[in-house]
Amino acid sequence: MTRECAVLLPGVCAALADPRQPGLDDTCLEKLLDWFRSLTWFDPTVELVQDNPCLTELITSVLALPEPSPSILSFTLQLAGILASSESRFQHLQQEKLLGRLFGREGPRGSAAWEDASVRSAWVKGVHSMVHHQPALHFLCSTGGMDVIFTLQGDPSLFVASAASQLLVHMLTFSVESETSKALSTKDCDWPACAQMIVKHIQESLQSSSASHIEQSLKLLSSLFGSCFGSCYAAWTEVLWLDVAKQIESFLLEETVQAQPLLANLLLNVARSPVFCGTEGSFWALVTSALEHLTPVQAGPLAVGLLKLCKCPQDVRIQALTVLLQPMDCILRAASQPLECAGLLDESVSDPGTVENLLSSKTSCAGLLCQTLAHLEKLLSLKHLRVDLPCVSLLHSLMTILQFCNGFLSPTSPLGSTISRNLINCFRVQKSALDVLAALAEKKDCDTLIGSLFDVLLAYLQSPNTSPTVLKKTFQATSKWLVHLQELSCSNSQWQQTEKILEDVFVVLQKRLCSPCWEVRDSSLEFLTAMVKCLRDQKEFRQCLLSSEVLRLTENLLEDPESYVRASAVTAVGHLAPIACFAPESPVTGNQYNKESIVAKLQEILSTDSEGFPRRAVISIFTKWLREGCTGQLEDTEQFVSRAIQTVEHDLDWEVRLGGLELVEVFCSQTICQLSQCPYAPVSSAVTSSTPQNELLQVFCRAKLFGFLFGSLCDCDKPVGQRACDVLVGLRGHFYPMSTLENPQEIEGSPAGHGIAWLQRTLRQGSLAQNFPTDGGDGVDFQDPESMMLALGAIDLLELHDELNKSSDHVEESPQSLLQDILATVGTIEDNEVDCY
Repeated sequence: MTRECAVLLPGVCAALADPRQPGLDDTCLEKLLDWFRSLTWFDPTVELVQDNPCLTELITSVLALPEPSPSILSFTLQLAGILASSESRFQHLQQEKLLGRLFGREGPRGSAAWEDASVRSAWVKGVHSMVHHQPALHFLCSTGGMDVIFTLQGDPSLFVASAASQLLVHMLTFSVESETSKALSTKDCDWPACAQMIVKHIQESLQSSSASHIEQSLKLLSSLFGSCFGSCYAAWTEVLWLDVAKQIESFLLEETVQAQPLLANLLLNVARSPVFCGTEGSFWALVTSALEHLTPVQAGPLAVGLLKLCKCPQDVRIQALTVLLQPMDCILRAASQPLECAGLLDESVSDPGTVENLLSSKTSCAGLLCQTLAHLEKLLSLKHLRVDLPCVSLLHSLMTILQFCNGFLSPTSPLGSTISRNLINCFRVQKSALDVLAALAEKKDCDTLIGSLFDVLLAYLQSPNTSPTVLKKTFQATSKWLVHLQELSCSNSQWQQTEKILEDVFVVLQKRLCSPCWEVRDSSLEFLTAMVKCLRDQKEFRQCLLSSEVLRLTENLLEDPESYVRASAVTAVGHLAPIACFAPESPVTGNQYNKESIVAKLQEILSTDSEGFPRRAVISIFTKWLREGCTGQLEDTEQFVSRAIQTVEHDLDWEVRLGGLELVEVFCSQTICQLSQCPYAPVSSAVTSSTPQNELLQVFCRAKLFGFLFGSLCDCDKPVGQRACDVLVGLRGHFYPMSTLENPQEIEGSPAGHGIAWLQRTLRQGSLAQNFPTDGGDGVDFQDPESMMLALGAIDLLELHDELNKSSDHVEESPQSLLQDILATVGTIEDNEVDCY
């Protein structure tokens, strides 16, 4: 603690303990506690409380109050716990007889203040902070604290109940740490005293008739096995599991027990423990039993969790996959008559009738399918899945679900008819199925169904009943499968099928681009952009695109009344332009889609559009074009960049200005590569006056880059200033690779010296200089190469870089500032709004 803080602290403690003062803002108190946590973390000695007696005086004063406010009492409980986190400070507070009055029987847990949830929560947090040494553990066990924690597990406040459970996990883990060196066997093992109390409580709760007690203990066991206890203390983990395994098994077999939904999470956390990595033992038999006895909804999370484990036995893994595929299997069987037709599975893990009943019910059908589909999507995203997914059958099942949902399939079986009625127009299931469908596009063995698949996708794209959100998902899935189709065509020469599908897609796209619903127009443009990104090198795609009305319709949407659509249209046009008007075979005949027209329209949007989204899209596209070399020769590019930055430097949207700086950065990098003697290395200091360097400066000055960059340093939005500084530091590194000017003071005698000195002073004002003159104010000529060379060498850009990257509260967040805030605010502002970091 600094001397300045030590001087301020007594006044703060006195103010906190004074009942006449209004209570402090909770944020202020939390920040004060954070400060004490950092102090005690780095210094476990007793000196903190000995050298600052005001801390113990604060605790004593609060305890002496007949009715302390809940916020101050809560603060005191947490503060005492933090101070008592080291053994030496714990003993000091014990000698002062303070801890018993806070956390013991004579503490607030028997008073009216205990009714306040914040006090109970603070008590738990205080204990948690304190229990980092054995004396604190013995103190808690001997003063009835364990019973209090057990009771708080079922507290009506979820925050208190959760904190109590976390505390018990911490205490059990901490109490066995000292025993880890002992040789343990699962047959002869004595828990340490505190751990024994917790384990006994868990066992008694599991055997009780109280559903809430059973639930609390199952949650606690889950947390224990899922924490470092389960992964670091193998022997103790095995002992704990053997203590409770029989009771857990009984819950699986008793269908009336309400605790079954919690068992899946518990078993999964146990399975993750290194103790149970082997294939032997009764644990995996219990997991197998759980997969059989839990309902499909309860077993699903357990199944997908097991499939993601590295060391799950293969037979259990196959059983878990079977559980996940059962609903999909039922869908396939229900779609055909008779029901004996082949589905996904040869046999089921549990009774197929259970799944059929759930799918037959209107209330449970969608929920079960959405959960199953979400799990399958997770599995498909894994790089290494240790079981083989039946992708062809799965794809068939997904197509069946989608056809059920839009009414395009009329099954003849009674079960199929029921499921179809349950799923008709079910948007939730449609979106989930399309997500899995998109994920399946990465698989290579679904080629036989690709024609039928596009029939289903096109039906969704064409149907007026497809909702905008489902249509967006359909577009995303179609995009993924078009890429797969392209790969397939290249290998199998199935050009005709590909061409026909693309033609159908473009016919639908033209219709959707004219939709009265703006969400549909927007997602159509996003789909078009995604297609161009992936397929622009494919001959069939380019032919279909250039012969359709898509180019004209997209260009028309640059004037759409909805700003989101205009932004998406800008992005689409930006990706189409390299194909339609920048490529050698362009422009398209009979179409006004040419380079000059497109550039002019986007520049107009950048300078006049009232919304930020389209303007951001334009500057992003301009940068993309520049990167890809679409803007012509150096002279054309120079004019293009200059016009863009002169537009964006006055834009009110900071993201547009930031985009302008990215454009400048790309332009600088490309120009240096084109004009420098060595494109990939800075030139030596000996040639800084060479022709390429002068030419570089002249290009940058003609493009008016320096006025934009130096002006951006004073931008009121910090990211803009930071990016501008990064660009200038990069330029300075190119022109002055070894160091800055050796004698910067010599500049003052040069013609430009006065202006450079003014520029340096102005930049030090930071964002206070927002009205930064870029037109040569105060003698700075931002278009004069010699002046800009001097500016890059003389101005300390690295110091400016450090200043810009400092946190805005690097001064105000100090503990001293916090203490000063508290002293200045307590009792002086009616609403007590502290300007606290």
